[in-house]
Amino acid sequence: MGEVRQDKNEGDRWIQHYCSSHQILLVGEGDFSFAASLARKFGDAVNMIATSLDSKDDLIRCYPFAKTNLKELEDCRCSVLHDVDVHTMVSHPLLLSKSFDRIIFNFPHSGFYFKEDHWLQIFFHVRLVSGFFKSAVDMLTENGEIHITHKTANPYSKWEIEKLAEEVGLYLLEKVPFVIFDYPGYVNRRGSGDRKAETFLVGQCSTFKFALNLAGEFIHLV
Repeated sequence: MGEVRQDKNEGDRWIQHYCSSHQILLVGEGDFSFAASLARKFGDAVNMIATSLDSKDDLIRCYPFAKTNLKELEDCRCSVLHDVDVHTMVSHPLLLSKSFDRIIFNFPHSGFYFKEDHWLQIFFHVRLVSGFFKSAVDMLTENGEIHITHKTANPYSKWEIEKLAEEVGLYLLEKVPFVIFDYPGYVNRRGSGDRKAETFLVGQCSTFKFALNLAGEFIHLV
């Protein structure tokens, strides 16, 4: 649970796919509990920028532990930004000159408008993820990775996020099962609607790791 390994040669601290020497951008944070989980393991999170679509006031009003998580991030020297839209973040004045080794978006969701298997609901989700990829791809270092944690069962598989990534010049490095207990303190939130602070059953889900297709070659995704 929450595996952390220490690189004795460089002094790096790891938690799963993330290292204290990575420049990390987290987007779409709910109550910032995932960012806080990473920061807690790193000890010093000066390498991290964590962002939310919500304003700070809305976060504190909606999420019971948001204020505590934000204080922990501040103590760990993590930069926190609010009102950040994943579609336009590439032009955000505080992100313009930065490149990242890891860009993380956990359980992207466009909001609750229809049932999850309704074609319009799927369209909204696809539009969200597609816009995120278009912005994020220009914010990666040469060897950087974009990580999306996403449910893989029907109807979520209909988003076809591998194809959306391919459209902007990314390819799938690997897909690994996501285990929420690997990130102590992380509580996933609905993030939208009247019950936005409620958690949800993650069920069958994976972390998709995408990287730049620098060769410009067609890569068949299986």
